[in-house]
Amino acid sequence: MQSPARAWREYPQRYRLEAARCTSCGTISYPPRVVCPGCRGTSFETVALSRKGTVVTFTVVHVPPAGFEGQAPLILALVELEDGVRTMVQIADVADPSEVKIGMPVRLEFRKISEEGEAGTINYGHKAVPA
Repeated sequence: MQSPARAWREYPQRYRLEAARCTSCGTISYPPRVVCPGCRGTSFETVALSRKGTVVTFTVVHVPPAGFEGQAPLILALVELEDGVRTMVQIADVADPSEVKIGMPVRLEFRKISEEGEAGTINYGHKAVPA
């Protein structure tokens, strides 16, 4: 469980899929970084990422961790977005894990990820669905 302060700081990139583009070399970092991994520059502009991508690889978790038990089998995928950024997301709206294939086109949608604690705090984020 992350602190409320950290969650607040991560809202833009997490909820709006915002990344940082280095103004020196054009490298896109997601999540945003303080120093560019391409040229070590420190000047960035905020860019919105594409919500379309393809599955690079995936795994099926048959015994998911606490908080995700009701989502078994849990399909997690590394998705490369049209901008070249890669992100790890859960695959949703798939009846059988055998339907997921490497190279499969997907789009990211804003969905409920999990519930935490006795208060039932709901966490939201992006999941990939077949395009």
